[in-house]
Amino acid sequence: MTDLVEDLKALIRIPSISRDPAHAADVAAAADWIAGRMRGAGLEHVAVMPTSGHPAVYGDWLHAAGRPTVLIYAHYDIQPPEPLAGWSSPPFAPEVRDGRLYGRGASDMKANLLLPLGACQSLREAGGALPVNVRFLYEGEEEVGSRSLPGLLAAHRDLLACEHAISADALQLGEDRPGLLVGLRGSAGAEVHVRSAASDVHSGRMGGLLPNAALALARILAGLVGPEGRILVEGFYDDVRPVSAHERAAMAALPDDSEDLRRAVGARALHGEPGFTPRERNWIRPTLDVSGITAGYQGPGNRTIVPGAAHAKITCRLVPDQEPARIASLLRAHILAHAPAEVEVTVNASGQRAGRPYLVPADHPALAAAERALARVYGRQPDRTRMGSTVPALSILREELGIWTVPFGFSLPDENAHAPDEFIRVRSLERGVQGFRALLEELAR
Repeated sequence: MTDLVEDLKALIRIPSISRDPAHAADVAAAADWIAGRMRGAGLEHVAVMPTSGHPAVYGDWLHAAGRPTVLIYAHYDIQPPEPLAGWSSPPFAPEVRDGRLYGRGASDMKANLLLPLGACQSLREAGGALPVNVRFLYEGEEEVGSRSLPGLLAAHRDLLACEHAISADALQLGEDRPGLLVGLRGSAGAEVHVRSAASDVHSGRMGGLLPNAALALARILAGLVGPEGRILVEGFYDDVRPVSAHERAAMAALPDDSEDLRRAVGARALHGEPGFTPRERNWIRPTLDVSGITAGYQGPGNRTIVPGAAHAKITCRLVPDQEPARIASLLRAHILAHAPAEVEVTVNASGQRAGRPYLVPADHPALAAAERALARVYGRQPDRTRMGSTVPALSILREELGIWTVPFGFSLPDENAHAPDEFIRVRSLERGVQGFRALLEELAR
């Protein structure tokens, strides 16, 4: 375990921030470090693979004759550490405090990517062979939408051929409550630009004569979602796959953490589509949110102007069987149809295939193997869960390789991923290695 903690510290010290060009060399350095760790775990054919963006890392062990081949996916890139003032210790100077290892990327997902490598190494050291064939693919662009992954997979389909796929980018429900993530939401979005004049104008000279771009935009945005939370875009819900009463009952049986979530974010109240519980609204229902608005004067004090332009960003989370491109088209059509005639409105809507929602078939054999593995480690049957977020790689792997990928990781929901003071519990490292060992053994069955 000491070696695993020290490995994680070494990897956290490399600021592999994929969205910042200034850190391109750090991302490459992290890829090289991971390649060395793969070799140390006994993997063969290890290679740092160039892409149109940041590199990926590949390694394999293919000596389990007659056994299935398992592809293990993870990512090694991270989010920026800002705001720095929120950290109790420097984000790239990892340290252990009270059984927690703090540092940017500790939970998302540098600890998780080390766990299957640790499992392979311990199995090799114990018996010299793995129970299945394994291929590893670790990318460096997940935090920027896995932009190069489709091309990489298309160029190396034969190299990455497998019977099963596992993503180490996943969570457990609690320290002693296992969960198996089976579904994630997809995404689509739009930018809305409203123009009422060539520039901002004096409100004394032109006020009452020109339409106000900010007010026009506000009317457009207010027409997207009703006051109770139901989305008003025509056709938005048409393709939403119904969820069975059995699955809704299983969700209802999980501990209700909605009040904890409300307090954690400092909200006065939770809000959303009527007829669904907070967990259902987050896991199995689509959303539409305004994620940014810009208009008029933003400096200190007031300024007597009528804004000539206003802009907004919209994001949607999608559920099976909503297609991102169709939702983007519906969103654009709704906005243009309801735009005030006195202003010019432009809508740039986007819905990429990487934003498709994802749901592993309930009877998938790798899902059953993962459940057996978690039950061995935790001593109890895991709950099947969903997540409101999007992991683009899952739908990309499905599109390019024709495989379903089962998420299997050991981070926990409270570990401040993407936020200051991110951490991983040291206890989770040992449990995660045990979990991946059990998973490889179960997949051999």
